[in-house]
Amino acid sequence: MENGLLDRVESNANVHRWSEQTQLEKGDSIAAGYMSELSGYARISVTQNNLQELKEIWDQWGNETKQLFYGNYGDLPYLLNVQIDEHLFRALAQFWNPAYSCFTFGEVDLVPTVEEYTTLLRCPRFQVDRIYSRAANVPTFWKKLMTITGMSEQWITAEIKEKGECKYISWDALKGLILTHPDETKRVDIFALSLYGLMVFSRALGYVDEATTDLFHRLSKRVNSVPAILAETFRFLSTCRKAGAGRFVGCAQLLLAWFYSHFRLIDKVICRVFFEDYSPLKDIVASTRKVDVPEENWMALLQNLQSKDVEWRAPWMIPGEILYR
Repeated sequence: MENGLLDRVESNANVHRWSEQTQLEKGDSIAAGYMSELSGYARISVTQNNLQELKEIWDQWGNETKQLFYGNYGDLPYLLNVQIDEHLFRALAQFWNPAYSCFTFGEVDLVPTVEEYTTLLRCPRFQVDRIYSRAANVPTFWKKLMTITGMSEQWITAEIKEKGECKYISWDALKGLILTHPDETKRVDIFALSLYGLMVFSRALGYVDEATTDLFHRLSKRVNSVPAILAETFRFLSTCRKAGAGRFVGCAQLLLAWFYSHFRLIDKVICRVFFEDYSPLKDIVASTRKVDVPEENWMALLQNLQSKDVEWRAPWMIPGEILYR
Protein backbone atom coordinates (compact mmCIF):
# COMPACT_ATOMS: atom_id res chain seq x y z
CA MET A 1 0.00 0.00 0.00
CA GLU A 2 2.83 2.37 0.89
CA ASN A 3 4.59 1.94 -2.47
CA GLY A 4 1.35 2.50 -4.35
CA LEU A 5 0.63 5.67 -2.36
CA LEU A 6 4.17 7.01 -2.96
CA ASP A 7 3.80 6.34 -6.69
CA ARG A 8 0.59 8.37 -6.73
CA VAL A 9 2.15 11.22 -4.79
CA GLU A 10 5.02 11.28 -7.30
CA SER A 11 2.53 11.30 -10.20
CA ASN A 12 0.66 14.22 -8.64
CA ALA A 13 3.94 16.12 -8.25
CA ASN A 14 4.58 15.59 -11.97
CA VAL A 15 1.12 16.97 -12.75
CA HIS A 16 1.81 20.03 -10.59
CA ARG A 17 5.11 20.69 -12.39
CA TRP A 18 3.48 20.21 -15.80
CA SER A 19 0.67 22.61 -14.86
CA GLU A 20 3.07 25.33 -13.71
CA GLN A 21 5.23 24.96 -16.83
CA THR A 22 2.22 25.10 -19.15
CA GLN A 23 0.96 28.25 -17.44
CA LEU A 24 4.39 29.87 -17.85
CA GLU A 25 4.60 28.95 -21.53
CA LYS A 26 1.01 29.62 -22.64
CA GLY A 27 -0.08 32.26 -20.14
CA ASP A 28 -3.68 33.24 -19.52
CA SER A 29 -6.60 31.18 -20.83
CA ILE A 30 -8.89 34.19 -21.25
CA ALA A 31 -9.61 35.15 -24.86
CA ALA A 32 -7.62 38.06 -26.26
CA GLY A 33 -9.35 41.40 -25.78
CA TYR A 34 -11.45 40.23 -22.81
CA MET A 35 -12.67 43.10 -20.64
CA SER A 36 -14.09 42.48 -17.20
CA GLU A 37 -17.66 43.69 -16.70
CA LEU A 38 -17.81 42.92 -13.00
CA SER A 39 -18.85 45.51 -10.47
CA GLY A 40 -16.26 46.60 -7.93
CA TYR A 41 -18.34 45.16 -5.09
CA ALA A 42 -21.29 42.74 -5.13
CA ARG A 43 -23.91 43.14 -2.40
CA ILE A 44 -24.68 39.48 -1.86
CA SER A 45 -27.34 38.24 0.55
CA VAL A 46 -26.85 34.85 2.22
CA THR A 47 -30.33 34.68 3.74
CA GLN A 48 -30.97 31.01 4.56
CA ASN A 49 -33.86 28.89 5.69
CA ASN A 50 -34.13 28.46 9.44
CA LEU A 51 -32.78 24.94 9.94
CA GLN A 52 -33.37 24.75 13.69
CA GLU A 53 -36.39 22.44 13.43
CA LEU A 54 -34.46 20.06 11.16
CA LYS A 55 -31.59 20.02 13.69
CA GLU A 56 -33.98 19.29 16.56
CA ILE A 57 -35.57 16.37 14.69
CA TRP A 58 -32.14 14.94 13.84
CA ASP A 59 -30.96 15.24 17.45
CA GLN A 60 -34.04 13.34 18.66
CA TRP A 61 -33.44 10.37 16.35
CA GLY A 62 -31.80 7.23 17.67
CA ASN A 63 -28.57 5.76 16.33
CA GLU A 64 -30.32 3.14 14.17
CA THR A 65 -32.34 5.78 12.30
CA LYS A 66 -29.26 7.96 11.83
CA GLN A 67 -27.28 5.02 10.47
CA LEU A 68 -30.11 4.32 8.02
CA PHE A 69 -29.82 7.92 6.84
CA TYR A 70 -26.02 7.78 6.49
CA GLY A 71 -26.30 4.55 4.51
CA ASN A 72 -28.76 6.06 2.03
CA TYR A 73 -27.81 9.74 1.85
CA GLY A 74 -24.34 10.20 3.32
CA ASP A 75 -23.07 12.93 5.61
CA LEU A 76 -25.49 15.76 4.74
CA PRO A 77 -26.74 16.19 8.36
CA TYR A 78 -23.33 17.42 9.53
CA LEU A 79 -23.92 20.54 7.41
CA LEU A 80 -26.73 21.49 9.80
CA ASN A 81 -24.01 22.45 12.28
CA VAL A 82 -21.92 24.54 9.88
CA GLN A 83 -22.51 28.14 10.94
CA ILE A 84 -22.81 30.62 8.09
CA ASP A 85 -20.25 33.36 8.72
CA GLU A 86 -21.91 36.11 6.66
CA HIS A 87 -18.86 38.40 6.81
CA LEU A 88 -16.61 35.66 5.49
CA PHE A 89 -19.07 34.48 2.85
CA ARG A 90 -19.68 37.94 1.42
CA ALA A 91 -15.93 38.58 1.30
CA LEU A 92 -15.34 35.18 -0.30
CA ALA A 93 -17.89 35.87 -3.03
CA GLN A 94 -16.07 39.06 -4.11
CA PHE A 95 -13.18 36.92 -5.33
CA TRP A 96 -15.28 34.70 -7.60
CA ASN A 97 -14.23 35.24 -11.23
CA PRO A 98 -16.98 34.19 -13.69
CA ALA A 99 -14.57 34.33 -16.64
CA TYR A 100 -12.42 31.58 -15.12
CA SER A 101 -15.17 29.92 -13.03
CA CYS A 102 -12.88 29.93 -10.01
CA PHE A 103 -11.87 31.98 -6.99
CA THR A 104 -8.87 34.26 -7.49
CA PHE A 105 -7.25 35.14 -4.15
CA GLY A 106 -4.15 37.28 -4.61
CA GLU A 107 -1.78 34.97 -6.45
CA VAL A 108 -3.89 31.85 -5.83
CA ASP A 109 -6.61 30.39 -8.10
CA LEU A 110 -8.76 27.64 -6.59
CA VAL A 111 -12.20 26.12 -7.07
CA PRO A 112 -14.23 23.28 -5.49
CA THR A 113 -14.10 20.07 -7.53
CA VAL A 114 -16.51 17.19 -8.05
CA GLU A 115 -14.06 14.87 -6.28
CA GLU A 116 -13.83 17.13 -3.22
CA TYR A 117 -17.58 17.62 -2.82
CA THR A 118 -18.18 13.90 -3.36
CA THR A 119 -15.65 13.10 -0.63
CA LEU A 120 -17.21 15.63 1.75
CA LEU A 121 -20.75 14.31 1.29
CA ARG A 122 -19.58 10.67 1.44
CA CYS A 123 -22.82 9.20 0.09
CA PRO A 124 -22.71 5.43 -0.61
CA ARG A 125 -25.36 5.80 -3.32
CA PHE A 126 -23.28 8.12 -5.50
CA GLN A 127 -21.73 6.57 -8.60
CA VAL A 128 -19.17 9.02 -9.97
CA ASP A 129 -19.90 8.09 -13.60
CA ARG A 130 -23.67 8.60 -13.26
CA ILE A 131 -24.10 12.38 -13.29
CA TYR A 132 -27.60 13.73 -12.68
CA SER A 133 -29.30 15.40 -15.62
CA ARG A 134 -32.98 16.09 -16.01
CA ALA A 135 -34.64 13.43 -18.14
CA ALA A 136 -36.82 14.38 -21.12
CA ASN A 137 -39.87 12.68 -19.65
CA VAL A 138 -40.23 12.94 -15.88
CA PRO A 139 -43.16 12.06 -13.63
CA THR A 140 -45.44 14.89 -12.56
CA PHE A 141 -44.70 16.73 -9.33
CA TRP A 142 -47.46 15.00 -7.41
CA LYS A 143 -46.42 11.54 -8.65
CA LYS A 144 -42.83 12.12 -7.51
CA LEU A 145 -44.08 13.28 -4.11
CA MET A 146 -46.33 10.23 -3.83
CA THR A 147 -43.33 7.94 -4.47
CA ILE A 148 -41.09 9.77 -1.99
CA THR A 149 -43.61 10.23 0.82
CA GLY A 150 -45.94 7.25 0.37
CA MET A 151 -48.92 9.57 0.78
CA SER A 152 -52.16 9.55 -1.23
CA GLU A 153 -52.81 11.62 -4.34
CA GLN A 154 -55.50 13.56 -2.47
CA TRP A 155 -53.13 14.54 0.34
CA ILE A 156 -50.35 15.51 -2.09
CA THR A 157 -52.50 17.65 -4.38
CA ALA A 158 -53.97 19.48 -1.37
CA GLU A 159 -50.46 20.41 -0.17
CA ILE A 160 -48.94 21.55 -3.49
CA LYS A 161 -48.61 25.32 -3.86
CA GLU A 162 -48.06 27.26 -7.09
CA LYS A 163 -46.38 30.58 -7.82
CA GLY A 164 -46.30 31.45 -11.49
CA GLU A 165 -44.99 28.38 -13.31
CA CYS A 166 -43.23 26.99 -10.20
CA LYS A 167 -44.70 24.39 -7.85
CA TYR A 168 -43.74 23.83 -4.23
CA ILE A 169 -44.55 21.87 -1.09
CA SER A 170 -44.14 23.57 2.27
CA TRP A 171 -41.67 22.57 4.98
CA ASP A 172 -44.58 22.53 7.46
CA ALA A 173 -46.28 19.76 5.46
CA LEU A 174 -43.05 17.73 5.22
CA LYS A 175 -42.27 18.29 8.91
CA GLY A 176 -45.63 16.84 9.87
CA LEU A 177 -44.86 13.68 7.87
CA ILE A 178 -41.39 13.30 9.41
CA LEU A 179 -42.90 13.47 12.89
CA THR A 180 -45.89 11.16 12.30
CA HIS A 181 -45.20 8.81 9.38
CA PRO A 182 -45.41 5.15 10.52
CA ASP A 183 -42.69 4.02 8.06
CA GLU A 184 -39.15 4.74 9.32
CA THR A 185 -37.64 4.55 5.81
CA LYS A 186 -40.13 7.12 4.54
CA ARG A 187 -39.35 9.42 7.48
CA VAL A 188 -35.67 9.25 6.51
CA ASP A 189 -36.46 9.88 2.83
CA ILE A 190 -38.64 12.91 3.62
CA PHE A 191 -35.99 14.30 5.96
CA ALA A 192 -33.37 13.94 3.22
CA LEU A 193 -35.68 15.66 0.70
CA SER A 194 -36.11 18.51 3.18
CA LEU A 195 -32.32 18.88 3.54
CA TYR A 196 -31.94 19.10 -0.23
CA GLY A 197 -34.80 21.58 -0.58
CA LEU A 198 -34.11 23.82 2.42
CA MET A 199 -30.28 23.79 2.56
CA VAL A 200 -28.69 22.48 -0.64
CA PHE A 201 -31.06 24.19 -3.12
CA SER A 202 -32.81 26.84 -1.03
CA ARG A 203 -34.59 28.71 -3.82
CA ALA A 204 -37.88 29.38 -2.02
CA LEU A 205 -37.62 30.06 1.71
CA GLY A 206 -39.83 27.66 3.67
CA TYR A 207 -40.61 25.47 0.64
CA VAL A 208 -39.17 22.60 -1.43
CA ASP A 209 -39.55 23.19 -5.15
CA GLU A 210 -40.35 20.80 -8.01
CA ALA A 211 -36.81 20.89 -9.50
CA THR A 212 -35.38 19.63 -6.21
CA THR A 213 -37.85 16.74 -6.05
CA ASP A 214 -36.84 15.74 -9.59
CA LEU A 215 -33.17 15.46 -8.59
CA PHE A 216 -34.06 13.72 -5.33
CA HIS A 217 -36.33 11.26 -7.14
CA ARG A 218 -33.35 10.24 -9.32
CA LEU A 219 -31.06 9.54 -6.35
CA SER A 220 -32.63 6.08 -6.15
CA LYS A 221 -30.98 5.42 -9.55
CA ARG A 222 -27.59 5.98 -7.83
CA VAL A 223 -26.91 9.20 -9.72
CA ASN A 224 -24.32 11.65 -8.38
CA SER A 225 -25.93 14.97 -7.38
CA VAL A 226 -22.57 16.73 -6.81
CA PRO A 227 -22.20 18.18 -10.36
CA ALA A 228 -25.66 19.74 -10.00
CA ILE A 229 -24.75 21.17 -6.58
CA LEU A 230 -21.53 22.66 -7.99
CA ALA A 231 -23.28 23.98 -11.11
CA GLU A 232 -25.84 25.84 -8.99
CA THR A 233 -23.08 27.20 -6.75
CA PHE A 234 -21.08 28.50 -9.72
CA ARG A 235 -24.18 29.87 -11.45
CA PHE A 236 -25.39 31.92 -8.51
CA LEU A 237 -21.91 33.20 -7.64
CA SER A 238 -21.50 34.36 -11.25
CA THR A 239 -24.98 35.88 -11.41
CA CYS A 240 -24.46 37.87 -8.20
CA ARG A 241 -21.00 39.06 -9.25
CA LYS A 242 -22.17 40.17 -12.69
CA ALA A 243 -25.30 41.90 -11.37
CA GLY A 244 -23.50 43.44 -8.40
CA ALA A 245 -26.20 42.13 -6.04
CA GLY A 246 -28.45 39.15 -5.37
CA ARG A 247 -29.25 36.29 -3.02
CA PHE A 248 -27.01 33.23 -3.03
CA VAL A 249 -29.26 30.17 -3.03
CA GLY A 250 -26.65 27.42 -3.36
CA CYS A 251 -25.29 25.37 -0.46
CA ALA A 252 -23.31 27.96 1.50
CA GLN A 253 -22.53 25.44 4.25
CA LEU A 254 -20.75 23.07 1.87
CA LEU A 255 -18.80 25.87 0.21
CA LEU A 256 -17.55 27.13 3.58
CA ALA A 257 -16.60 23.59 4.67
CA TRP A 258 -14.49 23.33 1.51
CA PHE A 259 -12.96 26.76 2.19
CA TYR A 260 -11.93 25.90 5.77
CA SER A 261 -10.17 22.76 4.54
CA HIS A 262 -7.95 24.62 2.09
CA PHE A 263 -7.07 27.77 3.96
CA ARG A 264 -6.69 26.72 7.59
CA LEU A 265 -7.79 30.21 8.68
CA ILE A 266 -9.87 28.91 11.58
CA ASP A 267 -8.48 25.67 13.02
CA LYS A 268 -6.50 22.82 11.55
CA VAL A 269 -8.65 19.82 10.65
CA ILE A 270 -7.46 16.56 12.19
CA CYS A 271 -7.39 13.92 9.46
CA ARG A 272 -7.81 10.18 9.82
CA VAL A 273 -8.41 9.48 6.15
CA PHE A 274 -7.23 5.88 6.31
CA PHE A 275 -10.06 4.92 8.67
CA GLU A 276 -12.90 3.42 6.66
CA ASP A 277 -15.58 5.39 8.51
CA TYR A 278 -13.69 8.71 8.52
CA SER A 279 -15.95 11.72 7.87
CA PRO A 280 -14.22 14.97 6.79
CA LEU A 281 -17.41 16.96 7.45
CA LYS A 282 -17.70 15.63 10.98
CA ASP A 283 -14.15 16.75 11.77
CA ILE A 284 -14.59 20.12 10.07
CA VAL A 285 -17.70 20.83 12.15
CA ALA A 286 -15.97 19.72 15.35
CA SER A 287 -12.84 21.81 14.76
CA THR A 288 -14.37 25.00 13.34
CA ARG A 289 -15.28 27.80 15.73
CA LYS A 290 -17.03 31.09 15.14
CA VAL A 291 -14.59 33.96 14.61
CA ASP A 292 -16.02 37.48 14.61
CA VAL A 293 -13.90 39.06 11.86
CA PRO A 294 -15.25 42.14 9.98
CA GLU A 295 -15.85 41.72 6.25
CA GLU A 296 -13.19 44.29 5.30
CA ASN A 297 -10.59 42.30 7.26
CA TRP A 298 -11.49 39.13 5.40
CA MET A 299 -11.25 41.06 2.12
CA ALA A 300 -7.73 42.25 2.94
CA LEU A 301 -6.63 38.79 4.06
CA LEU A 302 -7.96 37.04 0.94
CA GLN A 303 -6.55 39.69 -1.38
CA ASN A 304 -3.05 39.09 -0.06
CA LEU A 305 -3.02 35.29 0.03
CA GLN A 306 0.12 33.62 -1.27
CA SER A 307 0.70 30.07 -2.41
CA LYS A 308 2.31 29.13 0.90
CA ASP A 309 -0.90 30.10 2.73
CA VAL A 310 -3.03 27.58 0.84
CA GLU A 311 -3.37 23.80 0.83
CA TRP A 312 -3.58 22.95 -2.89
CA ARG A 313 -5.02 19.52 -2.05
CA ALA A 314 -7.53 19.25 0.77
CA PRO A 315 -5.88 17.28 3.62
CA TRP A 316 -8.65 14.67 3.63
CA MET A 317 -8.28 13.83 -0.10
CA ILE A 318 -6.36 10.63 -0.80
CA PRO A 319 -4.10 11.07 -3.87
CA GLY A 320 -5.60 9.42 -6.93
CA GLU A 321 -5.59 9.38 -10.69
CA ILE A 322 -5.80 12.79 -12.38
CA LEU A 323 -6.70 13.36 -16.05
CA TYR A 324 -4.80 16.50 -16.99
CA ARG A 325 -4.02 16.57 -20.73
